Amino acid sequence: MKALARALVPLVLIIAAAVLWLWPNTDDNDLSASAVPAAEQLPEQSQIVEPDRRIERPSQMVGKSKTVSLPEMLPPSLAGTSVPDGWALVDNTGSLIPTPELRQMFEYFLSALGEESLQQLVLRIEKSLRALDEPARGQALETLGAYLDYKLAVADLEESYDNSGQGRLDAAQVRQRMDEIQALRRTWLDNTTADAFFGEEEAIDGFQAEQMRIVQNSDLTDEQRQEAIARAEAALPEPLRKAREETRRFTDYEQARQKYADNPAALQAWRNEVFGAEAGQRLADLDQEQKAWDNRWQAYSDERAALMSSGLAGPDLDTAIDRLRARHFNETEQIRAQALDSIR
Repeated sequence: MKALARALVPLVLIIAAAVLWLWPNTDDNDLSASAVPAAEQLPEQSQIVEPDRRIERPSQMVGKSKTVSLPEMLPPSLAGTSVPDGWALVDNTGSLIPTPELRQMFEYFLSALGEESLQQLVLRIEKSLRALDEPARGQALETLGAYLDYKLAVADLEESYDNSGQGRLDAAQVRQRMDEIQALRRTWLDNTTADAFFGEEEAIDGFQAEQMRIVQNSDLTDEQRQEAIARAEAALPEPLRKAREETRRFTDYEQARQKYADNPAALQAWRNEVFGAEAGQRLADLDQEQKAWDNRWQAYSDERAALMSSGLAGPDLDTAIDRLRARHFNETEQIRAQALDSIR
């Protein structure tokens, strides 16, 4: 389940973080039992500043910026990207409004763990949070600390799963793990924040766990399974339900295109019935555009293959292919064609 996987995925990152913040002062001849060697040497510009040994939980790193040096440049994986926006929301009293975008901003920086230390990334988040005034800024810092502690707790929970020796999970086991993770979220975060950060994921996970339970129930007929799944889907929040309906409609459309491949009139009637006359016509136009592209792409590909085997090489070959693209495609399509050429 994709959404559940996203809830469990950051484990490697979190474990790496735990290593970084628990790293003690040692020398080659005096390694404590808890010392763990670093996985690899980071580039000089991203050297990790040794964390305060008094730090026992990641939340204790929040507000410790005076002890951390920060490279001017973003970590390489974030170069050329933008910090997610839409997270700096407050109510009419100036208090923070937790949103999914706030969690996205946290994760944007935390995704670079390993390129920079956790303390450095926490400092980057703190600098972003300076856009808020009090009391929202202090509340956001508290939320950040609680979120970091939650992630470590999830890592510990996931490690216990990894050591369980169990194979593929059944529906009951999936549900149990979901419940445990959701309980952890509400242990470290207040209900409002947990719902804002994870509400959509939890709704999707819940539906998929219920779908798994229904599918695995051998006492149900196929018709009963379909009815049960439809009821579970109807219980989803409206935006998620509509998104699933749209996805299913376009999946059905692909099947209809194959079914009515030799009957354009029947396919258009199906489009109009399912999507409405206006949207159905737009789909028909898109199909025609795609078909025209496919025909031109095939002709271009055949001629390009002939050029590739003609003996031309270097700049002469590049120039010939550029001219060939210009003959078959407009300027925008030439960019697309060039990109497709680069991956084949």
